[in-house]
Amino acid sequence: MKKVHSVEEYIETNPQWSEALNRLRHIILKTELTETIKWSMPTYCLDGKNVLGIGAFKNYFCLWFHNGVFLKDEHNLLINAQENKTKALRQMRFDSLEAINDAVVLSYVKESIENQRAGKEIKPKRATKAVTIPPELKSVLETNKALSDSFKNLTPGKQREYCDYIKEAKREATKLSRLEKITPMIIKGVGLHDKYKNC
Repeated sequence: MKKVHSVEEYIETNPQWSEALNRLRHIILKTELTETIKWSMPTYCLDGKNVLGIGAFKNYFCLWFHNGVFLKDEHNLLINAQENKTKALRQMRFDSLEAINDAVVLSYVKESIENQRAGKEIKPKRATKAVTIPPELKSVLETNKALSDSFKNLTPGKQREYCDYIKEAKREATKLSRLEKITPMIIKGVGLHDKYKNC
C-alpha cells in the first residue's frame, strides 16, 4: 500500500472512486470527528480514539467502523470482513456512487460517535503466557524471602526474561553463575534487559 500523507492524496490515488470517497468524506465532516491519516487511510477520531475510516479497493469502497459490532445495523449494511478473526470492526461496502444513501450513512456515523462517547469498545486481549520458574531459581526464591518478594513484584514479562535466562544455560555451573548475576538485579526491581531498553 502506497504511503499517503493527506486525505486528498488518498482520494487522488483512487481515481475510480474519487467522487464517491469525497461524498463519504463530506458526510463524515458534518460531524465533530477529527480527520487524520492512519495506516495510509483516512481515519476519523473522537478525542483521539478511532471511530471510523474510509477505504478504497479494486471492486468496492467502504466505511470501516472500528467498533461497528455495537451498531444496531437497522438496514443490514454491515459485514465482518474477516469472519471469526475480526471482533469489533465492521465494514459498510459500496460498489457505486448511487449506492450511497447520505442520510443512512450519517445515521450510522452518528451512532458510532455516540457509542464511542459511551465507551463501547472491544479492547484487544493480549495473550499472556504463564511464567514457568526453572528449579534452580525456584529453590533460591524459596530460601530468600526478600528475593522472592522482589520477584513477585516484577511484571510477568520481566519474570519471564529471568526464567528464560536461567533455562537457556546448558551447564549447571552456568545456571548458577547466572543466578548469582541476576539476584541483585531482581532485588532492585529491574528487568534483565532494562539497560538496553533505555538506550
